[in-house]
Amino acid sequence: MRRKMTMMMFAFVMAFSAACGNGGGNGGESSNASGDHAEAEQELKGEIVLWHSFTQGPRNDFMKKAADEFMAAHPGVKITIETFAWAEFYTKWTTGLLSGQVPDVSTALPNHVVEMLDADAIIPIDDVIDNIGRDRFYEAPLKEGSMDGKSYSIPLYSHAQVMWYRKDLLEKAGLEVPKTWAELKEAAVKLSSPPDVYGMSVPMGIGDMLSTRFLNFYVRSAGETLITEDGKANLTSQAAIDGIKYWTDLYKAVSPTGALNFKTLDQSTLFYQGKTAFDFNSGFHIGGVETNSPALLDHIDAAPIPKVNASDPDQGIETSNIPMVVWKESKHPEIAKAFVESLYEKEEYIKFLHSVPAGMLPALKDIAEEPAYLADPTIEKFGNAVKIIGEAVDKGTAIGMENGPTLQSGIITSQSIIETMFQDIVLKNEKVEEAAARGEKQLNDLFRVAQ
Repeated sequence: MRRKMTMMMFAFVMAFSAACGNGGGNGGESSNASGDHAEAEQELKGEIVLWHSFTQGPRNDFMKKAADEFMAAHPGVKITIETFAWAEFYTKWTTGLLSGQVPDVSTALPNHVVEMLDADAIIPIDDVIDNIGRDRFYEAPLKEGSMDGKSYSIPLYSHAQVMWYRKDLLEKAGLEVPKTWAELKEAAVKLSSPPDVYGMSVPMGIGDMLSTRFLNFYVRSAGETLITEDGKANLTSQAAIDGIKYWTDLYKAVSPTGALNFKTLDQSTLFYQGKTAFDFNSGFHIGGVETNSPALLDHIDAAPIPKVNASDPDQGIETSNIPMVVWKESKHPEIAKAFVESLYEKEEYIKFLHSVPAGMLPALKDIAEEPAYLADPTIEKFGNAVKIIGEAVDKGTAIGMENGPTLQSGIITSQSIIETMFQDIVLKNEKVEEAAARGEKQLNDLFRVAQ
């Protein structure tokens, strides 16, 4: 291993809340159907284990079907599937790595990939990416899994954080969709009518990463990052201090009191039930509203993350890319790689994306423009939102990975230091500058351990 395993024993990486996501192209079909590559595939023989975190529903069904079809095409291959929720998966692979009990191939989260790289646990899969077509992928997702010029993960799908809003409430109040943070605050205050509707919920729950996410929105929109290029925490720059004050003030002005302890499900449920006018999330919000309050589907839409000033340049904010990796311990990496490649066959890949329409966006640029992909009722209905999310996917990264994969990105999203900072400001009336300085020091102390 490249380093001690200390960093893998930090608290569970909480980025799963974001998930519950260049060579020649080939028109959407995997290139494994021609030449020597096809001949090699016909000779595949052996058993592999697949771990994935699509624990239920159509996505789970897709992985089962994909494995069955692959085995039918390659009678000498056996694929055993095991599923784990994201938090469980983190425990499973970190402990399994110590005992040698890891799969041949698995899904992952970007922060997982960073730790896997640090532990020398996965192998390059540039050959898979090149076979599919490197130039078909967005650049940022590949960069998140790259080290020393080699790609160690391949994005299966993506989604990005955007601002969701209630069209009907804005129209009734005669308000435009906010483009700046000041406009959002003004609109949220005007639309707030508790307990029926709150302008916005500002979540600060310990054990989640939502305060970190919200602060990152503000700081990134100002052109800065929560982790600097030299790997230090940034909670005390003017943009960061302004962001902390903004969310603290908005919490006091319009947020339900209970949001002080809100985690991801608590936060999302309010919007699903029509209890908040604004929220931030990915296209997965559509499915949540459809399940909980289908009558609201005609009244929601998405817009870009606000800016400090309307004239400020667009910034990449937060994108979640859900990748696949092949493990170094695999006795049959050739089978694992061939199976991963098979997942991108155009027709079946589109069916996979349609299992959560508008929630899972294509990792392949050409599929995003494919008529068969676009011809889905939900994608057609929310065409504007899908466009907004797609543009955000192309620009953003995981929190803290703006300058490439770093262990610090996992620490800042898993340790609740920023969430604790916000709670101290609200509950203990601590000065913003003092709480921010303490949080920054705590993060930098942990960063030094990682290094």
